[in-house]
Amino acid sequence: MTFEQWVFRIRKAAMMAVLDDQDRVLMLWRHRFIIDRWVWELPGGYVDPEEDPAVTAAREVEEETGWRPLDVEPLGSLQPLVGSADAENLLYVARRSKYIGEPEDINEAARVAWIELDTVRDRIMKGEIVGAASQVALLHILAFYR
Repeated sequence: MTFEQWVFRIRKAAMMAVLDDQDRVLMLWRHRFIIDRWVWELPGGYVDPEEDPAVTAAREVEEETGWRPLDVEPLGSLQPLVGSADAENLLYVARRSKYIGEPEDINEAARVAWIELDTVRDRIMKGEIVGAASQVALLHILAFYR
C-alpha cells in the first residue's frame, strides 16, 4: 500500500514567557487574520539561521514589547502539527525583565499587557489564548514554575 504524504516545513520559531514578581506574564493582544480572531500570545518569532534561538526569543520580546528579558531559561520545544508539518517552536521563560522603552515594532500588537497568571486557564477556555506554543508555555509555567 502506498500513500501521499505532504509535509509543510516552517522555520523554527522561538517564543518567551516573561514573568514578573506580581505573578503576571507579558503578552500581546493581536489579530490573527488566518483565523480572523483577536487573541493573546507570547512574544516571539522565526529564528534566523545564524542566530541562537534564545537570542531570537529575547530580541523579539524587546522589539515587540519594549521589555528586556532577564534570567532566561529554556522551557522545551513542541511540534504543533506533528502529523503534517515540521514547525518546531522553542520555548523560553524569563523570570525578570527591564523596561527599555516603547516597542520598536508597532505593527506586532494592538496592545502589550501584563496578564495575571491566575486568569490564563479561563482565557484559554474563552478562546482568548489559542496558539499552541503560548498554551504549552503558559500551562507548563502554571504547573511547574509557581
